[in-house]
Amino acid sequence: MNSPVATAPRAASPRRIAALALPALVVLAAEPLYVLVDTAVVGHLGRVPLAAVAIGGTVLTLIAWLGTVVAYGTTGRSARRFGAGDRCAAVAEGVQASWLALAVGIAVAVGMQVGGGALARILAGADNDVADAAAQWLRIAALGAPGLLLAAAGNGWLRGIQDTRRPLWFVLGPSLLSAVLCPLLVYPAGLGLPGSAVANVVAQTLSGVLFAGALVAERVALRPRPRVLAQQLVLSRDLLIRGVAFQASFLSATAVAARFGAAVVGAHQIALQLWFFTALVLDALAIAAQALVGAALGAGDAAEARGLARRIGLLGAACGGAFALLIAAGAGVVPGWFSDDGQVREQAMVAWPWFVAMLPLAGVVFALDGVLIGAGDVRYLRNLTIVAALGGFLPAIWLAYGLDLGLGGIWAGLTLFVVLRLIALLLRLRSGRWAVVGAVRA
Repeated sequence: MNSPVATAPRAASPRRIAALALPALVVLAAEPLYVLVDTAVVGHLGRVPLAAVAIGGTVLTLIAWLGTVVAYGTTGRSARRFGAGDRCAAVAEGVQASWLALAVGIAVAVGMQVGGGALARILAGADNDVADAAAQWLRIAALGAPGLLLAAAGNGWLRGIQDTRRPLWFVLGPSLLSAVLCPLLVYPAGLGLPGSAVANVVAQTLSGVLFAGALVAERVALRPRPRVLAQQLVLSRDLLIRGVAFQASFLSATAVAARFGAAVVGAHQIALQLWFFTALVLDALAIAAQALVGAALGAGDAAEARGLARRIGLLGAACGGAFALLIAAGAGVVPGWFSDDGQVREQAMVAWPWFVAMLPLAGVVFALDGVLIGAGDVRYLRNLTIVAALGGFLPAIWLAYGLDLGLGGIWAGLTLFVVLRLIALLLRLRSGRWAVVGAVRA
């Protein structure tokens, strides 16, 4: 059994933060890239296939968020064990998280075969052509859920022990394979819309197998332990509820956009998938925060954890501002990469100013989310997300539907969601109540 005593450095320099964040950036970008490639390839098949991927891609993003819950919960627990000098215990958290991920992934795959059509019809509204195409895409793409969630659990424990090199290769290789397969299966192979879903399944399954192999190589006990699995479910409860609040919000936004017509939901898909892509890229800092803050608190160094929180928050603001400049510069070009439809491109420009304006704020929000997840302060994050969703985002987007405000109203609601979270996170950071030391958060 591999059992070296290993602890994180007591002071994390910007170089150390970057060493963790940059490989994580590639890993985080993989799932949105799957959907971005699908959007770009399928968008040229026509308006209905593009709208179908808008529906199916949103559900796939929901599944990826389930993986994020598994990964983030595992990272915080593993990082505290690692910071306290117990690498074996850190890896053991990953074994149980992987069993949990596999079970959830199989349940999702089976559930989409049974209920994918009904879900597509709910999200697509009265457009039966879009609903049928989305259901077909969903049933195939959901077969990759076990691999996707296994990879998420693997990312979690490897980040916890501050190994971001192996996850980089375990995700990058399958992602490149998907990028090659998708256009080949859609066009030369003649599969059309289903071809993009098949490419996703192949890549996600391969990634899951690679992460499972990494656990086997650690030579730790691999049997499931029901008591520990139950504890992980309890500890992950707040992250799960938080994830449900996020996904209810984004699924509602897609449903509202669909009710404004195929051009609006197609434009929403372009802007939303770019938003998810930039959000997860910015979230690379949150991954570094989870690993470093968790390790610092596990080692009993609350002062270092507080210093990390400040540094990572400032870096988040800077990175968000840089992305805002890039997105603003691409306003007249980027929507055309995803659709030849003039109405879709015109609608995308309605969302664009909101998209640009919120990015610097979102950079701080994602960074501070990572700080609190690494500290295990997930109950506060749960409550904050529920309040911001129920009190801000959801009322705003359904008001946009009721008042016929279109895509601009939907994206104004998303901006309000980010602002509410930013204010509450800054207040929590200032209080210091999140910085609880020890190998396990009491």
